[in-house]
Amino acid sequence: MFLDNRQVAMDSALEALADSIDYFQDNLERLRPSLRDTLKPHYEARNRSMSKLQELARQHLNMLPRDADVERDDYMWLWSRLKSFVGNESQVVVGELLEQERVLMQALSTLYTHPLPDAIEPVIEECLKGCRALIRELYDLQKQRLQG
Repeated sequence: MFLDNRQVAMDSALEALADSIDYFQDNLERLRPSLRDTLKPHYEARNRSMSKLQELARQHLNMLPRDADVERDDYMWLWSRLKSFVGNESQVVVGELLEQERVLMQALSTLYTHPLPDAIEPVIEECLKGCRALIRELYDLQKQRLQG
């Protein structure tokens, strides 16, 4: 089955959401406990938003769920571990979480360039607000690290 442009944009947004959650969960042990506690509520909220968006995509856009790209996840994990040899483990993860947020913001913005069912827009807005809040949190964590 071929996807139309709107479905492709939704698929990209859902993939970016899933990738960001997976990356955070896969790297929990690399974060200091205080960082983990600070970031965890953001990703729990994201997981709820992603579930809502997946359900709405099935319902309104006739999309079926699909699996994440496991090879890409393995590559990202390995690359991240290599960077940790030359830098602070938590700071490497925070930097990579910021990059995940940039990818997610771009995917959500692209999704907004297509006509969407009314039920989907509030969930996308919720995802965007959560993304902005997490970006602010991550930059604050970086700034604290540089000052401290």
